Amino acid sequence: MSDLPHITRSAADQVEAANASGLRPVVFIHGLWLLPSSWDRWARVFADAGYAPVSPGWPDDPETVEEANAHPEVFAGKSVGDVADHYSEIIAGLTRKPAVIGHSFGGLLTMIVAGRGLAAASVAIDSAPFRGVLPLPFSALKASSPVLGNPLNRHRAIPLTYDQFRFAFASAVSEEEAQVLYKEFAVPASGEPLFQAAAANLNPWTEAKADYQNPERGPLLIIEGIGDNTSPPAINRAAFKLQSENEGVTEIASIENRGHSLTIDGGWREVCDTALALVRRFA
Repeated sequence: MSDLPHITRSAADQVEAANASGLRPVVFIHGLWLLPSSWDRWARVFADAGYAPVSPGWPDDPETVEEANAHPEVFAGKSVGDVADHYSEIIAGLTRKPAVIGHSFGGLLTMIVAGRGLAAASVAIDSAPFRGVLPLPFSALKASSPVLGNPLNRHRAIPLTYDQFRFAFASAVSEEEAQVLYKEFAVPASGEPLFQAAAANLNPWTEAKADYQNPERGPLLIIEGIGDNTSPPAINRAAFKLQSENEGVTEIASIENRGHSLTIDGGWREVCDTALALVRRFA
């Protein structure tokens, strides 16, 4: 993995361990305002199920939330294309085609990677929209407004205040749990991907697009949280409709009373088991 300058030693070690194990790798892709550590509990579940978990960060991701909040500038300027290419290169270093699981913008990246024919099966959880997904619910616009409200944020790293995190991520949990999630997981995020997704349907050359018709895409499950403000059901169902044009298996699962924090909050195991069931069937 020495030819990937942005990969951490931890991620390189995970790739090497996955290759040495001979097991099917499962690559986890996080979204904005989170780090790879948001997948730690998922990785243990998949390891216990006989898979080799690999959870690399985006380029230049710090190792810890504390480091990330101390040095927010490292997140700035990362585009959808940059990150998709980064994960594609990491996957190319695996000796077996992996299952790929992503949340939020990680869900969009999962569909991009799958559209490149790099996934044995994939799960996109409360995904960011890609070109062709038309609905723009008010709650999604409000959740993105801390970034999209200022054009200068495109090239910046933007943190969320607690109140912004509460609306965008932790809208379906208690106040006490929302405070814990904010302290444990929230980090700054690149503004670039949000601007790219917002303009995807106006830009024929956008990087925020997925080749959903590629016959090599493989089986895909879309998971939606019914109470999600950031990626409401309208967005996920529009993505499902487009992805269903693929000749492969395309499914959608709805999780009631769950917000955008569904992969990290107290109900994470239900979502994890739903994803694991798809991977077990096809990978």
